[in-house]
Parts: sequence; C-alpha cells; structure tokens
Amino acid sequence: MHTLDLNHIRWHQLPGFENFDYCILSVDRPNQLVDVLFHFHAHDPIVLHRHCAVNHTFVIRGEHQLFHANGELKETRPTGSYTISQPDTTPHRECGGDGGTLVLFSIRGTEGVMYEILDDQQKIIAALDMDTFEALFAANSDAA
Repeated sequence: MHTLDLNHIRWHQLPGFENFDYCILSVDRPNQLVDVLFHFHAHDPIVLHRHCAVNHTFVIRGEHQLFHANGELKETRPTGSYTISQPDTTPHRECGGDGGTLVLFSIRGTEGVMYEILDDQQKIIAALDMDTFEALFAANSDAA
C-alpha cells in the first residue's frame, strides 16, 4: 500500500519547463498506467501539447484551465472535477487559475506515445512515452 501526504510531495521540473511541477506516483507498464500529479502555476499556460492516450484527471485543488492553441479559453475545471479524456490530436495548453492548481493525471492504455510536445507552429519537438515516464520515475526516485 502506498500512502500520499500532499504536504510532503517531492516536486520535480523538466528542464526548460519552469511553469509547472510534477510528481510521478507510479508507473505500471504491464497494465499500461502512469499516475502523475501536476502542479500548474497560476495564469501561466504550459507548453503546447496534445494527449495521445486516455487521461483520467481529478482536480485536487484550485481551478484547472485549458486553452486552445490560439490562447482562447477552452474549459475551466473546478476543484473536485473528474474527467475522462480520449486521445485528441487537437493541441492545447493548461494552467492553474488563481493560486495555481493540483491535478492528478492517470494516463492509460498505451505503450506508445502518451504526449506530444509542440512548438508554436504545432511541430512536434518531443514525445513522452512509457519509457520516458519510467526513466523520469527512476531518476526522481534515485534523487529522493
């Protein structure tokens, strides 16, 4: 059994992406599951990306804001919102509302690409897959 204390989360950042923090809770390759907590900073949308796998999200704290690629607000999810999103080729950005937000992402059902990171011209600049999440999880666990 794994117990999580939200007051003692060990946050990490990806180099070059300082406007959000993450904590990988688990990687379960046999069942194709990755659970990640994201802390999105207030009113500072993250890099353009698209979800290539099913994502179950639960907003733990704050307001989760999603934006179209053109910067127009797409959706706002309040604390307590639970959403199941299918893979979507439409890119978007995300951030927190006032005070930021804490969101649990449960990424499911693929050995392939889970997220594609895009530049402002919507060209793929990076892809995150199961190997990427396993490597980040191992590196972050070793650093603990």
